Amino acid sequence: MIACYVRGGGLGHLTRIRAYLHTCHPGATATILTASAFTADPRVLGPHRLLPAEALPSLRPSTLVVDAFPAGLDGELSAASVPPGARTVHLARLLRWDAYRPLLPAEPIAFDETWLLEDLTPEHRAYLPGTAAPLTLSDPPGVTPRGVAEGSWLIVHSGPGPEIQELLGYARDCAAAEGVRPRLVLACPRRPGDLPADVAHVDPYPAWPLFATAARVITAAGFNAVRQMRPWRAKHLMLPFPRRFDDQYTRASLARR
Repeated sequence: MIACYVRGGGLGHLTRIRAYLHTCHPGATATILTASAFTADPRVLGPHRLLPAEALPSLRPSTLVVDAFPAGLDGELSAASVPPGARTVHLARLLRWDAYRPLLPAEPIAFDETWLLEDLTPEHRAYLPGTAAPLTLSDPPGVTPRGVAEGSWLIVHSGPGPEIQELLGYARDCAAAEGVRPRLVLACPRRPGDLPADVAHVDPYPAWPLFATAARVITAAGFNAVRQMRPWRAKHLMLPFPRRFDDQYTRASLARR
């Protein structure tokens, strides 16, 4: 059994673990340990089994995959957390390392395998084993809804609401700077109650199949948005947001470079 420890409230952790499983364990069914509300959507969970993170001590997986946070979201994971006989894998993405480092336990997990999913800060990279290696993720196939985004400016965000409004304002400002009045389409799991009448709403998952035909794609600077938009970097408009541990500002700076 493959168990994936995926703590985090957003949709990004689940999208990333689905991509990892598709890349490294194609066709396998895993147990996803998370409390994310987004798993209520069967498209997000896919073929995988769902359990709360607290179920880890009762499991005996052959492989334990820890996403993003080497000691868990709140420092709850240590060497003692690893089920007997489990091979351990860490998926390392950019963190605000000064903020996260105080949570590291005295006896951290000695991961058998560490994948570098993007460029890290020197301090973060120095903490990881020298054997850590880059990994380029590939997403599971997605359906492209016809006629949704062709020529439109596509705003992609799963929330919260105030951030969606900021992205809409950013899209309008960028359009005004370009001297254009594009059709705006919001791709979001739920239609916001305060969505302006001139903005269309769609609920695709995954959203990345719409990227190729959109004239512009406006997102935060989350890991998946930046990764998935790499082939269309010239039309990607990013607005980073503050996060407890995710360093969207550094990611946006690196991507723009």
